Amino acid sequence: MYQQLAKIAQKFIKESTFLKFGFNISPMYRRSTARVIYISDDIKTVKIKIPLSYKNRNYVGSIFGGSLFAAVDPIPMIQLMYILKEEYIVWDKAANIKFKRPAREDMYATFEFTNKEIEDIIAKVMEQKEFEHHKLTQITNKTGDVVFCEVTKTIYIAQKEFYKEKKAKRE
Repeated sequence: MYQQLAKIAQKFIKESTFLKFGFNISPMYRRSTARVIYISDDIKTVKIKIPLSYKNRNYVGSIFGGSLFAAVDPIPMIQLMYILKEEYIVWDKAANIKFKRPAREDMYATFEFTNKEIEDIIAKVMEQKEFEHHKLTQITNKTGDVVFCEVTKTIYIAQKEFYKEKKAKRE
């Protein structure tokens, strides 16, 4: 459903504007309590804010770990889907979260894919047909100088034709 809405909306507004708006009104993402505050036109940079509020405060007064994870979870995969376009299959495969200290203030995260990183991903997928990319995101305070949490996502990327053939063999 979301991909169909995206295709229609992209005829009228920029992808980055649609994604920011889409994340911020999506019931799944809203429940994380996070808000997307910036998406670059090329989708390679996304910034979010996770405000400390009564909606995400846990028993000891810090931001609930599930809210921190849910805020980070969908973004790297969707970024790659938009950056690589429809020529590739992109799936979340695994995640690891490391809490470093309690989050007792508004939290922020920046998701960035560099041109070199994208080139390396494409080269590895072309060579291996499928590839697992590990993407680290740090959740920090507003100034970015204190890391409260690290989330490492494992993202599966494959050539579309290879993936279709592989899927057909399993069925």
